[in-house]
Parts: sequence; structure tokens; C-alpha cells
Amino acid sequence: MDTQLKKGLLDACVLSVLREEESYGYKIISDIAPYIEISESTLYPILKRLESTDMVTTRSKEYNGRLRKYYMITEKGLSRLREFIDDLKEFEKIYNFIVIGGRK
Repeated sequence: MDTQLKKGLLDACVLSVLREEESYGYKIISDIAPYIEISESTLYPILKRLESTDMVTTRSKEYNGRLRKYYMITEKGLSRLREFIDDLKEFEKIYNFIVIGGRK
């Protein structure tokens, strides 16, 4: 899969997970893994980028004697996710054109 396309898909997957509820790294990976391959070394730069662009915020909470970082989607993140969904609708038309054919 094209690297740039996969990057956009992974961003959207992370935002989608966080749309449901706040979450932490390992849980985000386990929620996304059935749909697209993702590792910790891929996830954390995505989370850092989403945080630096104000699409997610964080808070730390103690869990089993350790601090765990929780991520929450912001309004800006929700807006970006909605844009991505609109882009997917356009992409679906192109996909159908390629797979089914241009003439109907």
C-alpha cells in the first residue's frame, strides 16, 4: 500500500477509535489491528503529530503504579475525521470506476 495513503488511513483509524472514547496506546493498537497493521513504533509518532496539530489532547492517570497517557479527540480532530469520511466517499467513486469500469 502507498505510504502516504496508509498514513492518512492510520490517522483516520486513530481518530475513529478516539471518537468512541478516550484511550491509551496499547488499546488503540488492539482496536485498530484487526483492520490494518500498526505497531507501537508507528502509532506513537501518529499520536504525537495529532497532538501537535491539536486533533487530540492527553492526560495522564495512574494505572497499576505507573502513569498511563490517555488520548482524547478534540473538535478539530472530529472535524478532520468528518473530512476524511467525505474524502472516502469520493474515493469510493474512483474505486468503482477503476474496478467496475468507466461505462455503465
